[in-house]
Order: sequence, then structure tokens, then C-alpha cells
Amino acid sequence: MAADPMENVTGVSVVLCAHNEAYNISQYLQAILTQDWPEYEVIVVDDGSEDETRAMIERYMVHDPRLHMTFVPYGARVGSTKKLALTLAAKAAKYDYLLLTDADCVPESNQWIRTMMQGFGKVPSDQVPSTKDIVLGFSPYFAEKGFVNRLVRYDTLFNGLHYLGAALCGHPYMGVGRNLAYRKALFFESGGFTHLMNRVAGDDDLFVNHVATKKNTAVVLSPESYTWSLSKKTMREWLQQKRRHLSVSPAYKESTKMRLGVEPMTRGLFYAAVIAVSVLYCPTSLALPAIPFMVALGLFFIRWIMQTAILNVSARRMGLERFNMFSVLWFDIMLPLVNLWILIVPKRNNKW
Repeated sequence: MAADPMENVTGVSVVLCAHNEAYNISQYLQAILTQDWPEYEVIVVDDGSEDETRAMIERYMVHDPRLHMTFVPYGARVGSTKKLALTLAAKAAKYDYLLLTDADCVPESNQWIRTMMQGFGKVPSDQVPSTKDIVLGFSPYFAEKGFVNRLVRYDTLFNGLHYLGAALCGHPYMGVGRNLAYRKALFFESGGFTHLMNRVAGDDDLFVNHVATKKNTAVVLSPESYTWSLSKKTMREWLQQKRRHLSVSPAYKESTKMRLGVEPMTRGLFYAAVIAVSVLYCPTSLALPAIPFMVALGLFFIRWIMQTAILNVSARRMGLERFNMFSVLWFDIMLPLVNLWILIVPKRNNKW
């Protein structure tokens, strides 16, 4: 008797956290349920929603037996209801491979699961033990009109190049929960979020920071592996989101904090040096320009042009919108100052 080709299929448990996401579920859940992968389930965790999220999930459950739901009660007294939600989903998961995203995210295509699983070295019938426990994906934001959208897209691209590049160089330090996969066994063997429950955020980056290594982490950069979402509409909303993300940075490994601190520190020193030299050696006559001033000005323009070129080449290869030179310069100066301000100014309520 011929062997059943589906007998050894690698199953995947897709986990979506939802907090008041009835509308987004109605728009995006179908894209999750129509993935080109032979064996998977979808677990939606209702994280204390007060809208019609649960009712919307139940409507889909009637028509698709692969869809399951669990929930965190409204008003649950824990430091992070999202971490509790993810833990409940991991316990309920039928398969050993957990693929995480959010209810407000939509995959690029029906090849999302397939391309992310390739990071583990898996194809549908492959039962060869994987050497990878974590797969980092990319999750960009849709391009829309407006300054805030450009700022969010630039920040996302810059951070993506940073953490994905670091992982490719053997120093993984974070991932984003909008597009992240890991083995359930790793989650429970490492204690899950036990040591992180007192922090509002960190269900993605802090977890990866504590368990990722050069050998157990893979990166997937195919555009088909992306999950897309809408950016925040106002500066206030984005700052609140940014503050929540940065609030966990003190808990990173010391080696990670040192590496992350080098880039903004050298960037600040470069701009400070250019300004200082320009002030001290500003020529009084165009006929006799000061050499230090010209050198500083030349280095400034060389860096500006190279940075714009590198970012836009990366954006083009990743299928993203590109940025003009003035946006690159403005965001390059602005973002470190915003991050510094967020880290210094006392935080307020950052509930997920």
C-alpha cells in the first residue's frame, strides 16, 4: 500500500491575539484561514475585549473547524494580559510550531505560513528534525498619506534592518509579535513569560532576547512572508506605542544594550562634531573656505547620500515605498531624540 503523503505533514498553530478587534477580524481573518498549508489551526485569543470580537470569531468558527478561541476575562488582574493570552494559546495549541501575528495584521499572500515554515527548514512532508527553534519575520505598515505614516514606516524599516541584520550576523536580540514563529517546546522549556509577567510589553522582543541564539534562530525575508498592518493615525498614538515598546529595553541582555547603544551614540557624536566644526571654522569669506569646515560638510553630505541610498535599495528589494533625502535626514535626527525623550520622561499607563 502506498504511503499517505499527508501522514507526516508538519502542523502549525497560528495564534492571533485580539483586543477589541471585531472589525479587523471581519476584514483579515479570512486571509489566515485560506493559507496554502495542508495542516494548521488558528487560535484566536480574545484578550478582554468589550466589543463584538467574540461574536465575530464564533461566526467564523461555525464554518471552519480549524478555528478555535480562548479568552482572557475582562479585568484579569495580571501584569500583562497579552502574555497570559499567548500562554493560554500555547497550552491549547495542538501542534509544536507556533506562528504568531495580531488580529489587525494581514499576510502578504496565502504563502505566509509556507514561507515562514521554510525558516525552520520545513516543507509539508518534511519530518527531518529542524535545527531552528525561532523564525523572525518582517511586518511592515501600509503606505498612506501623512507625516505620521511616513515616520512609522521609516522607523519600522530602520528597526527591521537592524534586528533582522543582527540576527543574520549571529546576534539575534528581538522579534516582532506581528510576525514571529517558535516551537512550543522552546516556549515551555524556557519558562515562557514567567519572568516577564510584571512587564506590560515584551511578549515578543524580550522573549526572543532571552532565548534566541546564533544556532537556533533563522530569518525569513521573502515578501510573501510579510504581514501588513495599518499604522497609527496620530503622533500621540504612535508615541504611546513607541513608549510601550521602549519600556522593556532596560531588561535586555547587557550585551544587547551595549550593541544597541553604539549606533545612536555615534550618530549623535557625528552630528555634534559637524555642528561644532561648522561653528568654529565657519569661513568668513567664500573665497577662503576653511579646510575643517569643508571636510565636515563633505562628510555630512557623503553620509547623507549613502544612508539614503542604502535605505532605499533595501526598501526596493523588500517591496516597500522609498523615502526622499529630506525625509531620511529629518527622521535620522528626530528619531533618536524621540527615543531619548521617551526613555527619560516618566511613563504613564501603557495598557496593551
